Amino acid sequence: MNSPGQNDSRINPTPRHTVFISVGSNMGAKIDQCRLGISRVAAHAAIELTATSPFYRTAPVDYTDQDWFVNAAFRIETVLSPHDLLTVTNAVQTACGQGVKEIRFGPRTLDLDLIFYDQQVVKSADLELPHPRMHKRRFVLQPICDIDPQFRHPLLGCSVRDLLENLQDDQQEVVRIDA
Repeated sequence: MNSPGQNDSRINPTPRHTVFISVGSNMGAKIDQCRLGISRVAAHAAIELTATSPFYRTAPVDYTDQDWFVNAAFRIETVLSPHDLLTVTNAVQTACGQGVKEIRFGPRTLDLDLIFYDQQVVKSADLELPHPRMHKRRFVLQPICDIDPQFRHPLLGCSVRDLLENLQDDQQEVVRIDA
């Protein structure tokens, strides 16, 4: 048995981080692919799934010559660093059949994007947090708003709900799916 204060996780718990992840698919069984991606991320020993949004049928953005998407978001608690979590999500994408993207913003079996990691701001060669385009994408904002509309963007200083309400592009079709 440890002396008080020595390796006692009740005294010095490992910090847990709140992370929002966007999930999407526009190939194959889209909803099943998204569910599989969420469950595989949540199966990691250092991750706890705390909320999942409804699924949405969404129009493609940027590269529009492709099938419609299914998108959702989920919130996790984790002790993993942002880069370690990115390694996990990349491994899940690969395991679920997502190879190298031939076309940027093109078709994908499974796409997992880290959107927020607490209020942290990260800018590296392979990761940018908050996600740099999330505030312009209804298919990201709506599902996160379903989970936590008051969550504040650490750089823009406004809530997810405010970002969604002020989004200018009405061309982004987002329709809730009862699944």
